[in-house]
Amino acid sequence: MDDAQLNKTASELGQLLLQKKAILSLAESCTGGLVASLVTDIAGSSKWFDSGLVTYSNQAKIDLLGVPEALINQHGAVSEEVAAAMALGALKHGRATITASITGIAGPDGGTPQKPVGTVCFAWAGQNLKLVTATHYLQGNRQAVRAQSASIALQGLIELIS
Repeated sequence: MDDAQLNKTASELGQLLLQKKAILSLAESCTGGLVASLVTDIAGSSKWFDSGLVTYSNQAKIDLLGVPEALINQHGAVSEEVAAAMALGALKHGRATITASITGIAGPDGGTPQKPVGTVCFAWAGQNLKLVTATHYLQGNRQAVRAQSASIALQGLIELIS
């Protein structure tokens, strides 16, 4: 996934959010704010982008997004359950009408046999929209996993509101 394609997808999302009068918020972990950076690179994004929370640590997920600690303990930070709680937490905090969350293992270490490097969990939520979660097993180095994750998050938002 190259930068030009990521920028194009972010622009497409921005146009759609503007048309739908929707406001976006993001909850990112392994992408470290990459998606927020992509959308704020777009002039005028303040009309449709409210906030991006980089909740890299488990404690930040708990403190800033209200993810229950028991959920992290039971399923692990890299799980669809935690991704869902992150997205719903981002939806509750601020003025967003639609959110996406990303939590995963970008590598090069940190993987386990059950959750290898490249395991990334996503959630998309919106007011009056169905909560959607997904897990992807991505290939490549740390930067490649992060770029692919950003693309999946943006594409998921486009699909959710189209």
